[in-house]
Amino acid sequence: GLRGLDDRLRYAFHDYITSLRTTPAHNRSLRAAADLRHPSEWFPVTRSLHRTVHLHVGPTNSGKTYHALQRLERANKGVYAGPLRLLAHEVYTRMNARGRACTLITGEERRMAPDDNREGATAAMRRSSGIVACTVEMMPLGTELDVAVIDEIQMIGNEERGWAWTQALLGVAAQELHLCGEERTVPLIRALCASVGDTVHVHHYERLSPLYMAKESLDGDLRRLRKGDCIVSFSVMGIHALRREIERRTGRKVATVYGSLPPETRAQQARLFNDPDNEYDFLVASDAVGMGLNLAIKRIIFESTIKFDGFQQRALSVADIKQIAGRAGRYRTAHQDNHSAAAQRTTTATNSASNHPAKAEETEEDLSLTIKGDCPPTSPPSAGLVTTLENIDHPVVSAALHATPPPILTAGLFPPAALLERFASYLPPGTPFSYILTRLHELAQTTASRFHLCGLSEQTWIADLIEPVRGLSIADRNIICAVPASKGDAEMWASLMPALARCVAGQGQAGGDLPSLMEMPLEVLEWEGGATSSREYLRGLERLHKGLVGYLWLSYRFAGVFTTRALAVWVKGLVEARIEEVLGKMSFGARKRR
Repeated sequence: GLRGLDDRLRYAFHDYITSLRTTPAHNRSLRAAADLRHPSEWFPVTRSLHRTVHLHVGPTNSGKTYHALQRLERANKGVYAGPLRLLAHEVYTRMNARGRACTLITGEERRMAPDDNREGATAAMRRSSGIVACTVEMMPLGTELDVAVIDEIQMIGNEERGWAWTQALLGVAAQELHLCGEERTVPLIRALCASVGDTVHVHHYERLSPLYMAKESLDGDLRRLRKGDCIVSFSVMGIHALRREIERRTGRKVATVYGSLPPETRAQQARLFNDPDNEYDFLVASDAVGMGLNLAIKRIIFESTIKFDGFQQRALSVADIKQIAGRAGRYRTAHQDNHSAAAQRTTTATNSASNHPAKAEETEEDLSLTIKGDCPPTSPPSAGLVTTLENIDHPVVSAALHATPPPILTAGLFPPAALLERFASYLPPGTPFSYILTRLHELAQTTASRFHLCGLSEQTWIADLIEPVRGLSIADRNIICAVPASKGDAEMWASLMPALARCVAGQGQAGGDLPSLMEMPLEVLEWEGGATSSREYLRGLERLHKGLVGYLWLSYRFAGVFTTRALAVWVKGLVEARIEEVLGKMSFGARKRR
C-alpha cells in the first residue's frame, strides 16, 4: 500500500545518498559483514558440546510436551522456552507445584521461585533455583545446562519470529535438548542438527483423546451450543458481538480470549471457562486459543475459515485449522495437572513409584512405546469434536482435518547485535537506522535451502519513530527496535516510543520515571460513568497495558533509566483488573458480528 511505497522511496533516497559517500572497498566490507551463511558459528560455546536432541512430534493433545517436561523436572539445571508468556508461566507454576524451584523470565517480568522470595533467603539460595521457564527470545545462550526444552518448534519457520527458535536451537548449551512440535518439522530439524554434529532421536506421539469432525454445522443457530463449546472468531468486534448474542439467546455467561487482552486476563478467562461449577458455559476466542492456554474445550466451532492477516483477507491454512481444532478434547488442563502435582507431593515414595515408573531407566525404544502411560488420566479421556457455525465452512474444515500440511523447509534468521553493529560501522555516520537494517537484509547471504531472513516491518517502523532522537548508539537503537510494539497501536507509539528513546538518550527532564511520561496514556484510568462499559474504554485499557509492558521491557535493558518498575507493575495489575471488570459490561448488537 501507500505505507510500503513510502518506505521504498525513502530507502531508495538514502541508498542514493549513501552511495555518494562510500567507496568500492566499503561496499566489499558491507557484503562481507552481511554473511549469514553459518549461523551455528555464532555460538562457539555450544559448538564445543556434543548434544543429544530428542524431537517429540505429534498432533495437539498428544502429551509430547508433558513427556519433555518430565525429563526437565528430573534435571539439576535446565530451561523451558515457549512462544508465549502464558506457557512459560504455566511451566513455572507446574514446576514449583511439584517441589522444583523454578524461576520465570520473560521480556517484561522476572519471578524467582516462591521459596526464594521468603525472608532470609540468601543470594546463593536464589541461584540454586535450577530450572528456568522463559519465553523463547529469553533463552539463556552459552550457559551450560543439563536439559533444555523448546516448545512449539514448528515456529522456527515463522516469517516474523522464526529467528528466536533458530537461535535457541543452535545456541542453547544443553547436554540434552528436547524439541516439541509438529511432524512437519522433522526433515528440517534433522538437517540442522546434522550440520552441527548433534545426535537426533525422533519420538512420535498420537492424540491421547480422539478428535472427530461433526457431520453437520450449527447452521447459524447459536441455540444449539452445548456446555464446553468454544466458538473461534477472527475479529475483536466479532468476538464481542458473538458473546453478547450468545448470552442473549442462551441466558448463560460467556468467557472471551483474544490476542490483545493481557496474558493475565486471558488466563483468568480460561479459569472461568474451565471451572465446571460456575455459569460460564461457553468460550468465544480468536485463534489465540490455538496456543498458550490449556482449556477444557469439548467442541471447537469455527465461525469462519477466513481471517485478516494484517494485510489482506486470507483462507486459514491446513496447519492453522489443525492447530485450533486440536484444542477440542484436551486430555487434562494445567489446573488439573498442577492440583494433582501438589497432591502427589503428600503421597509416599512407594505410591509414587507404583503410579509413575522411574523413567530415568527407560531406553530409547521404551520412550515411543510408553507415551500414553506417561500421562495417567484422572478420568477416561473424552473425545474432541469440531464443526462450523455456517454450512459453507464445514467442508473446508473437514478437508483440512484429513489433509497433511506441507513440511517446514527453512528456519528463520535475524542478524545478531554484534554483526549488526559491525555492519553499521562501515556506513557513514548519521545513516538512518531503518536504512541500516534494510540494507543489511538486502545484502545478507544465507544458505537458501535451510534459512530465510525474518521480516523487518516492525523494526524499521520503530526505527523511523525514534530516528529524530539524538544521542542514541547503534546498540541502543537496536534494543529499542525490539520493544514488543504493534502497528495496531501506531497512534500511541508515535508519541510514546520517541519519549522512551529520549529517556534512554538522557534527554528526559525527569529520567524514565513513569509519572513523568506524559505520553503514557494513564488518563484512561480516570474515565468514569457509562464510558467505562464501552468498547472505546476497553481499547484504551488494552493500549495502556501494552505501553506499560513496553516500559517494563525496557526497564530490564536500561535499569538505570527506567527506575519506577515497581510502580509500573502495580499500575499494570490495576489495568488488568479494570479490563476483567469491563469485559462483563460489554454490549454489542447482533448486526455488528459480521
